[in-house]
Amino acid sequence: MKNIFRIITIILVFALTACRHQSKEEEVNLQNLNDRETVVDDKITKNVFTDAYGDKLEVTLNETKNTIIVRLDGKTYEMRKSDELPEYTATNPDYQYSDIRGEVTFLRKGYNMVLFHHKKDKQVSNTKMASY
Repeated sequence: MKNIFRIITIILVFALTACRHQSKEEEVNLQNLNDRETVVDDKITKNVFTDAYGDKLEVTLNETKNTIIVRLDGKTYEMRKSDELPEYTATNPDYQYSDIRGEVTFLRKGYNMVLFHHKKDKQVSNTKMASY
């Protein structure tokens, strides 16, 4: 008798679990979740500067996250924008990048050593002014 009761109980458990399935609404919602894509709307600006010695500094500026990635001589430096310093200045514990009125400077903080300096050329106008 005990064995028959155990067998009936096991059969009922299997029958109940086998009959469970997701409703159609849940299946549709799961499909919609899988179809969504995450879109990143970061405002990213890339610039390449060349100094008087021919060295190139590649700057990738992410204005949304206020981060900057600087590449110089095969090395990559990641910094965060500093609100305390003027115009666009980014720092990390060892390095500082600044772009103030077109004058780009990348330096090593502890040693006060400038690694890269670029000064924006003045634009020369092709029109001549007439004097009377």
